Amino acid sequence: MAQSAAAHTHVHHWETSWAPMAVVFGVLFLVVFGFSSYFVYKNLAGTIFCAGLGTPLLLVGVAKWVDEGLTHKPLIANVASVALPIFIVSEVFIFLGLFTAYWTMRLSAEVWPPAGTPTDINLILPMIMTVILVASSITFHVAEEKFEHEDLPGFRQWLVITILLGLLFLGCTIYEYNHLLHAGFKPSTNAYSTAFFSITGFHASHVLVGLGVFLAVLLPAFGRKVNKTFTYCAGVYWHFVDIVWFFVVSQIYYW
Repeated sequence: MAQSAAAHTHVHHWETSWAPMAVVFGVLFLVVFGFSSYFVYKNLAGTIFCAGLGTPLLLVGVAKWVDEGLTHKPLIANVASVALPIFIVSEVFIFLGLFTAYWTMRLSAEVWPPAGTPTDINLILPMIMTVILVASSITFHVAEEKFEHEDLPGFRQWLVITILLGLLFLGCTIYEYNHLLHAGFKPSTNAYSTAFFSITGFHASHVLVGLGVFLAVLLPAFGRKVNKTFTYCAGVYWHFVDIVWFFVVSQIYYW
């Protein structure tokens, strides 16, 4: 009896990883110190140093973290299914704060758009970008279907198409920003420009993060390492970014 009880005794052990620390310090040097050096202190040498130190730390940390997520069995099952909705809700509140600030300015303004806003802002391009982003959600859904049917080459193919569509969306954003900046419409031009660049830029940063997550799924997939939960979470995040874009388009461009 004693031997049987001992055999079923749970042996506690700690899971350790240096990956989160590398990611934190990478973001610290790349974003916090790097941005401060460039925009606050105007120190180009300091910016280059911080970027040169932060970038490899961030990349190595993310790569290690992804590898652990694909190869290590979690101590607690189904954590992602609980944590992901909490993360999405927190993101919703961040976007809601930006939209609330915009709505406050928009509804309290006597004249809108304010002086300095170009009269020829392209309203066709946002519709094209909407089609691109919706198409990317569809292609990723197809990729997930391929994965469910254990068609790994098909999964990789449709995931690549999804990434290319995301890059095309970001390319449209860069094209639009370039056109507006040359027209004198900058973040500091007026209240609308501040809201415009803040909200669209914040959304674009989420698209960039989503593409990074997709890349973290794709590269191990070439070595036949695919984690179902990781892939599912990546898809939920991408669909969330897609849904938010409908609010960005309707409020920022067409209202």
